[in-house]
Formats: sequence, C-alpha cells, structure tokens
Amino acid sequence: MTADNSLENHDETPPEFDAWEDPEALVTDQPIRDRMLDVVYQLREPTPVAAIADRVNCDTETARDYLEWFAEAGIVREHPGRPVRYESNRSYLRWRRIERIRTQYTDEEIVAELEAVLGELEDYREQFEVTDPDEVSLLETADANDVEETWKILSEWKTAQKRAELLDAARRDEPPVGGTPGRIDA
Repeated sequence: MTADNSLENHDETPPEFDAWEDPEALVTDQPIRDRMLDVVYQLREPTPVAAIADRVNCDTETARDYLEWFAEAGIVREHPGRPVRYESNRSYLRWRRIERIRTQYTDEEIVAELEAVLGELEDYREQFEVTDPDEVSLLETADANDVEETWKILSEWKTAQKRAELLDAARRDEPPVGGTPGRIDA
C-alpha cells in the first residue's frame, strides 16, 4: 500500500449493513416454481399442503396446484386423506441423477469413473476388513481421539457406494426400478 492508501489515512466510512438485502428476500424473490422444487426435494416424510405453502411462502391453493402437477410428473408422491400430504419421490430423484450422468459424460468417462470408485471401495474394505461400512463399529474401531475421523471415513465410504451404484446404473443404461439400488456388476 502506498502512504495515501493506508488504513490510517482512509476516510471511507464502513458499509451500512442495514442497507444490504435481507437474505430472506433473496430466497423469496425466486419464482414460486423454483421455491416449490427446493422445498419438495427436501420432503422426507408426508407433509400437509399448508406446511409446504408456509415453507415456500405462497398461498395454499398455489402450492396445491404445483404439488398436483409435481405428482403427475412423478416428482412427489401424494398421500390422500385429510389433509392431503406430499413427500418427495426418491426414485424420481435417483432417476434424475442417473440421467444427468448419462447426458454429462461419455460412456468411456462413466466406466473410467466407476472403475476409480470401485478401487476406492476396495481400499475401504481392506482398511476395515469388512465388506460394508455398516459392519464397522465406531466404538470398536476408533480410539477416543479419532472417532470423528473414522466416522468421516465411513461417511465417505457410503457416499462412494452410492456414487458407484449411480454410475453403474448409468453405465447399464437401465431405468431404475422402484429407486432401489442394484448390485454393482462392473
């Protein structure tokens, strides 16, 4: 910095944080359809239309119209009753991920990535001497100082398994059945 630009000689006033846009406004300024998709992708259990409308910040009838359309498209599952409830369709989301892989990568790239992930999975199996991360006991495997590190490694192992399942489904070019991952046969 030159002498003229030093902090001591700088007359600029600090920013007025109150003048900044409210983060809530940034979210609600998105189109309703986009806000609805953000919310429905997160629904893990059947949720009433009114609760979804509250989360989206729209009226109940608008939410109902979008949810009915999303149900017809397979994005959500409708649970009839009083009140009608909706939850995200996990098999649809899995299908979308597989289709995204198919469109973004060549067959050769998919196979190469699958081979790399299968190598990672084999390394995890050898490291823990089991075939699945759910077989590993944190209490038995990690001492008090590295429980968090072991948990992180096991989470990465589970993520690699899911990635391998998606890559294998994309490689096979088969539609997923019921959203249940199949056996990796690469």
